[in-house]
Amino acid sequence: MALVSQSKDENAALASTPGGVPNGQLQVGGEQRLLKGDEKAAALLLALGPDYGRPIFDELDELEVKQLSRAMVRLGPITQEMLDDLMIEFVTTISSNGSLSGNTDSTERLLLSFLPQDKVDAIMEEIRGPAGRNMWEKLSNVQADVLAAYLKNEYPQTIAVVLSKIATEHASKVLAVLPEELAMDVVTRMLGLDPVQKEILEKIEMTLRTEFMSTLNHTKRRDSHEQMAEIFNAFDRQTEARFITNLEEVNRDDAERIKQLMFTFEDLAKLDMSAIQTLLSKLDKRDLALALKGANDQVKESFFNNMSSRAAKMLQDDMQGMGPVRLKDVDEAQTRMVATAKDLAAKGEILIMKSKADDQMIA
Repeated sequence: MALVSQSKDENAALASTPGGVPNGQLQVGGEQRLLKGDEKAAALLLALGPDYGRPIFDELDELEVKQLSRAMVRLGPITQEMLDDLMIEFVTTISSNGSLSGNTDSTERLLLSFLPQDKVDAIMEEIRGPAGRNMWEKLSNVQADVLAAYLKNEYPQTIAVVLSKIATEHASKVLAVLPEELAMDVVTRMLGLDPVQKEILEKIEMTLRTEFMSTLNHTKRRDSHEQMAEIFNAFDRQTEARFITNLEEVNRDDAERIKQLMFTFEDLAKLDMSAIQTLLSKLDKRDLALALKGANDQVKESFFNNMSSRAAKMLQDDMQGMGPVRLKDVDEAQTRMVATAKDLAAKGEILIMKSKADDQMIA
């Protein structure tokens, strides 16, 4: 916190304050004493009063509030002259650093000066996500159809808990775009919803933060590896293999990270049941047969299991009737399937998540 931190160079920055009182020293009872950083902050906030000081307190965490409160208790009397000197010191310190620019980069640099990288990453991830002070406020600012596309794959009880916690108006929009049968099940569960245990609620919040919100944030801010993974995704199979092989020889870590970030044709098998069914409804039947003809057994089974027995049999007959096909044609058909899946994800109709299949929300 800027107000309670005290730079080692603080006294050097200001030679003196008006009246000849050395910087950082205020006269109390005729004697001079050095005020600590938290004491200066306490004096400033007391001077601002409840109307102007409250917005600052709202930005502080519990430990910072306690630290400032203790400083206020031990502060003692502050005369008008002392307060004037403190205000001048504060303004002069700000002015001596030149103009200020509050933005993402400057904030991140400041946080890195006193927090470890992982904590800074978590804070900035939250800031870059949808607006809101907590998870439920943030969800209330996520587009309704995108949130519904994620929630429709969860248990109705979990959906009921989530919708009971977000803004009422937004919950109504999400319910309106959920599949009708699921929506009615959720409504019934919300009507009979008992108070949710704190542990379960925290688990749901954590899952939403690590799976859903992080997925949204990655679409807004990608690092160079994510951008390169997108480029590699657009390659045909031979070109992709050639670049990955060459990159592995130069930097194996970069190659592995890109491979982890890439969404490939084989990843289609990891989509949930409803996502595969939505994808099937959008695909050209010949493209599907051509793509699956060159697919491994796991991918084939994932699609066959999400079709009726009759449709699966017809598709297998079509694949067999094609006879030998060119590898290039298979690669192109598979690339089109991946592109279709990504388009559906961008529209919020399906959710693509590179995560473990057993990371489900349970309530």
